[in-house]
Amino acid sequence: MIIREETATDYASIRAVTIDAFRGMPYAGGDEQDVIERLRAADALSLSLVATDNNEVVGHIAFSPAEPADGAASWFALGPVSVMPDRQRQGIGSALITCGLNALRAQHAAGCILLGDPAYYQRFGFDVSPQHAPRNEPAEYFMVCHFGNATAAGRFRFHDAFYAGAQSPETP
Repeated sequence: MIIREETATDYASIRAVTIDAFRGMPYAGGDEQDVIERLRAADALSLSLVATDNNEVVGHIAFSPAEPADGAASWFALGPVSVMPDRQRQGIGSALITCGLNALRAQHAAGCILLGDPAYYQRFGFDVSPQHAPRNEPAEYFMVCHFGNATAAGRFRFHDAFYAGAQSPETP
C-alpha cells in the first residue's frame, strides 16, 4: 500500500470510495463526497491523501482549514476519511490518519479537530472537547488534538463547504 497526495486523476476514485465507505452508515450525512468536492472547488482542501494498492484507490482522507473563535491560526479539520468497505479494519484508515497528522505537524500546524467516535480517535491524540464544538454539531463527538503547546479558545468553525456552501451555523 502506498499513501500519497491526491492527483486530478484520483477525483472519480475518491468520490466512489467515499460513497461506498459511508453508504448506510447511521452517522453519515450522505453528502461526504460532495463536501470533499466543495472543499476542493473552494481551494480549501489543505491536505488530501489517498491510499493505493496496485494503483487502485482504496482509501482517502481530507483535511481543511478550521477556525477557533479566538482566531488562532493553523488549525485544521480532519474528515471525511474513507476506506473501501472490503478493505476496512486492515489499518488503512489508521495509516491515513497518522500520515496526515504527521504532515500537519511538519507544517507547524497548531492542531486538528474532528467529529467522530471518541473510542477510535483517542488513539491518535484527540480528546473530546464539547466546549469547543460548533453550535448545531454533536458536542459529545467533537474532538481536538493540540500539537505541541498550541491552545485555542471558544468554539471552532468548520469550513463553509461542510454546510453545502452556506454560512456555517456559527461564526466565531
